[in-house]
Amino acid sequence: MTFTSDMVAELNLLLKFPNKSLMQGLKIHHDAEPEVIAAAKRLHDKGIVTLPDGGYLTDLGYDLAEHAQVVQSALTHSAR
Repeated sequence: MTFTSDMVAELNLLLKFPNKSLMQGLKIHHDAEPEVIAAAKRLHDKGIVTLPDGGYLTDLGYDLAEHAQVVQSALTHSAR
């Protein structure tokens, strides 16, 4: 199975959340790119963020954001 474009948009949005504290979130504004708005709603529907326009990461969302950071880091560093 490959990542769909929707999954990539969701992963990219997860990477934008602050990773230092659960007390920091994101607000997706109405004039954001349509794919970002849709990704935020899907993440909310899946219980990953607290609000359809972002909000805070849930416990699941925080775990997923950490994993997304690991994947991004592994894919952006050249092999040794």
